[in-house]
Amino acid sequence: MSLRADALAPIPFQSIRERWHADPDYRAAYEEVSPAMDLAFAMAAARQAAKLSQAELVRRIGTSLAMVARWETGKAAPTTTSLRRFAEATGARLRIEFAFERD
Repeated sequence: MSLRADALAPIPFQSIRERWHADPDYRAAYEEVSPAMDLAFAMAAARQAAKLSQAELVRRIGTSLAMVARWETGKAAPTTTSLRRFAEATGARLRIEFAFERD
């Protein structure tokens, strides 16, 4: 079975996201994982911006490939020492910030 390219409809992510966010259970689960995923995405983006492979990053900061993979998927959180090493290896400046929501 093959699908024609013109038969595929785009996924309306915005409307799906709005429906999901309207669900209190989804919102609670999202809020629980959001900080870990924000950090994971930021780390992956910084490594990519520095044009480093995970293997090169491992060599520069002295950790394992498995650990870097866990950081970048949000399955593990790096220590502040690891974050400093990561920033140095990627040429980034580490800045930790608390943001206050406004009602």
